[in-house]
Amino acid sequence: MAKKEIPSILIDKIAKSINVEHIIAITIIEKAISGGEFNDFSEAEEWLNTRFIQNCVFIDEEGYAKMCINALKILDKTAATDYGSSRQRDMGQLWADMTRGYLGEYAFKLFLKQKFNIDSELGHERGELKDFLPSDIHKIKRGDDNNWVAPKLNISIKTTKWNGIWLDIPGDQFNHSDIHVFIKIGVGRDHLFAFFKNLSVFKDKILKRGQEIGLLTEQEADLLFDNLPTFYPVPAYICGFVEKNTSFQTLPYGGKKGRLNYNITTWNGQINSGDLDRIKEKENISGKIKFEGIGEFAHDSGYLFNTGNLKYLSNDWENVVKKL
Repeated sequence: MAKKEIPSILIDKIAKSINVEHIIAITIIEKAISGGEFNDFSEAEEWLNTRFIQNCVFIDEEGYAKMCINALKILDKTAATDYGSSRQRDMGQLWADMTRGYLGEYAFKLFLKQKFNIDSELGHERGELKDFLPSDIHKIKRGDDNNWVAPKLNISIKTTKWNGIWLDIPGDQFNHSDIHVFIKIGVGRDHLFAFFKNLSVFKDKILKRGQEIGLLTEQEADLLFDNLPTFYPVPAYICGFVEKNTSFQTLPYGGKKGRLNYNITTWNGQINSGDLDRIKEKENISGKIKFEGIGEFAHDSGYLFNTGNLKYLSNDWENVVKKL
C-alpha cells in the first residue's frame, strides 16, 4: 500500500481498545500493513473488528507474576546468547526475554479459555531446557470435564513485540509441531521495571536505601519513583497460525522491485539456502534482496510466513480446537 496518513479515528480506536499510547497504536497499524494483514485503509475497519480486537487478550498482574517467576526458575538452564548471534545477554536481559516468551504462551492459554472454554497447562516445570519442544501446550481440560489429557496436536507458540511481522521457524522445527501460533505481546524494554514498581521494590527497597546512604532526598526519591513505568494489564494479539500439513509453492514470495534492490514483503512456506540468489536472478536484481522490516534473518533455511498469510478467522481456530 502506498504511504498514506493513518486515519486518526483508527489510531484512537486501537489506543482505546487495548489501552496503549497513540504512538504504539500507530506501530500496530503500520506493522499490520507491512505484514499484509490489510492492504488499504478502506479494509482497516474490517481488520480491526474481525481480526485484531477479536483476537486480543489481556494479561493481569497475577498472570505476569506467574510467567516472571516461571522464567526465573529455569534462568540458569538457558543459553545467554541470542539465536544466530554471538551477543551475550546479561541475566536481567535474559530474564526479560524469557518472561516475554512465556507471556505469549500465557496469552494463548487465556485465548483458549476465553474463546473455547479450554483450560491448558503450559508445562513450565524446572528441568533441563531442550533446544526445541514440539508443543508448548502440555495438557488440556475441556469445559466442566475434570480430566486433564494430553492434546492431540502439538502446538508451538512464537512470541514477538508489536513490530514483528514474520513468523520465522528455522531448520526442521516446522515439522516437529502440528500448529505454529504467532503472538504479538505488548511489552517493551521496561516491562520488568513496571512490574517491580507495582511490587514497591523500588520505593521500599532501592530508593529507600538511596535515602539511607544520603544519596537521595525524599523528594528526589518520590520523583524517581513517579518517573518509572507503571504496570498495566499486558495486551496480547493472537495474530494467527499456520498448519504443518499444508502444501506450499516453491519460492512463495512477493515484494517490490526498486532500481537496484528488491524488498520481500510476503513469504508463505519453505525457504532454502540459495533462494535469495534465485530471486535475484529471476527479478534481475543487481543490488540486494532484503526482507521487509528486518533486512535479513540469521539463517537461510526453514519456514517463513508474513502475518498476512496466517490463518486467524473464528472458523480456522474452531477447526484447530476440534482436533485438539
